[in-house]
Amino acid sequence: MRVALADLVQQYESIRVDVDAAIRDVLTSGRFILGPVVSDLEERVAAFCGARYGVAVNSGTDALLLSQVAHGIGAGDEVITSPFTFVATVEAIANVGATPVFADIDPRTFNLCPDSAAARVTERTRAVMPVDLFGQMADRTAFARMADRHGLCMIWDAAQAIGARFEDLPLGAFGDSTTLSFFPTKNLGAYGDGGLVLTDDEGVRDRLVRIRFHGSGGGYHYESVGYCSRLDALQAAVLRVKLGHLSAWNEARRSHAALYGELLKDCGVCLPYSDPRAYHTYHQYTLRHPRRDDLKRALSDHGVDSGVYYPAPLHVQKAYAHLGYREGDFPEAERAAREVLSIPVHPGISEEQISYVAEIIARHAS
Repeated sequence: MRVALADLVQQYESIRVDVDAAIRDVLTSGRFILGPVVSDLEERVAAFCGARYGVAVNSGTDALLLSQVAHGIGAGDEVITSPFTFVATVEAIANVGATPVFADIDPRTFNLCPDSAAARVTERTRAVMPVDLFGQMADRTAFARMADRHGLCMIWDAAQAIGARFEDLPLGAFGDSTTLSFFPTKNLGAYGDGGLVLTDDEGVRDRLVRIRFHGSGGGYHYESVGYCSRLDALQAAVLRVKLGHLSAWNEARRSHAALYGELLKDCGVCLPYSDPRAYHTYHQYTLRHPRRDDLKRALSDHGVDSGVYYPAPLHVQKAYAHLGYREGDFPEAERAAREVLSIPVHPGISEEQISYVAEIIARHAS
């Protein structure tokens, strides 16, 4: 049986009529960059996530970068984050001229550990940027206390967690800014790149609107140095259609995760942990196993896709060697990189496929 890690063609077929109509509407409008379709998406996503404002940009990476610029973070500042994440988180810090400062992760959730992060605060620390990895929000309560204690800016990298909640509050209820990614494989994915920044701060919103459009306040007048980071109307049109299905898709992921939990509970793998305070959206269903690579090969041999997110933490990567970290500095992140394996959990997977995947894992994990 063939089981894909993500099946975007199947998803498109399920919403083809509405997506095609939305794309045609944009094509006949002649408005392809920003415009009313993008503005409407910004309002809808902000409302869905419980924030006052949403500012759409051209990628999740730019959402991280522009958020920092809007908060005045740059050269001489330090930003604390996780070494166990996609490179964009750290790349965005480096590209505004700030210094990434790593802390270790919680081995259960894979998210940045508040205690480890707090131990790395210095007089140069300006912000903390936790990542809501695999669809589960990091500890909002602990990080809020940390930010208040030290006067830090909180920028949440929620690229993998749209629709998630913590203590029944949505993403937009926390921090100074929250960033989203609309990369195609995300729970809410475009048909290309896209991102969005959530904030309740009108001043931050206004700065983001200028920064994403060359620093322009309108016409050919430039109030600051900016970027070209505008969301296409075609992507916004697709995302508006998909947003209407997102809650049901997230519930399907949670149902699939629960079924995996029942089928795999005695199979010798470490199952994903869900913080009881969190509503986990399972962007990935990530197991742990000491012989991860053997298990991955067994799945592949039986037609099942799987993914390793992420095979090497960022503090040991060549691009960030100048920061001076070495292997052994963050043992939980390093152990996770050796053990994690994500298996298919997308909304379109069938119970038969889930049972097939679980059977292979049970056969090879012990």
